[in-house]
Amino acid sequence: MVWWGWLVIGVLLLGAELFIIEADFFLVFLGVAAIITGLLGFALPGLPEWGQWLIFSGLALVAMVFFRKRVYRLLRPDVPDMANDMLREHLTLPVGLPVDESCRVDLRGSTWTARNVGKVPISPGSRVRIVAVDGITLSVEALN
Repeated sequence: MVWWGWLVIGVLLLGAELFIIEADFFLVFLGVAAIITGLLGFALPGLPEWGQWLIFSGLALVAMVFFRKRVYRLLRPDVPDMANDMLREHLTLPVGLPVDESCRVDLRGSTWTARNVGKVPISPGSRVRIVAVDGITLSVEALN
């Protein structure tokens, strides 16, 4: 690919991330990798196409693995982790739940497994709080 093609793709990816869609900074790092590849293609005109793709994929992979999460947290510190934003949320159990037993509950439009990790059984219709999230299992305990 010609060097300016990489620059155009990089600018389009950056513009898409910044102005059109919210991709959690994945497109930003792909765009930056494309721009760097274009600049290297300009500086090294004899670089073969497979070398350009190798440089692009290596830069994109390294940037996303090592820098994306850090930059995202730096620029967006107010966005909680998915699991952590459910902690301490309250819900009502449809059935009774003995200690160390599980049941199915609906929360946020999905069905989850709720497991009583408290020290007392929970009666039907009781309010509980989420104390941990492990995959699709919510660890709950009775509200006092």
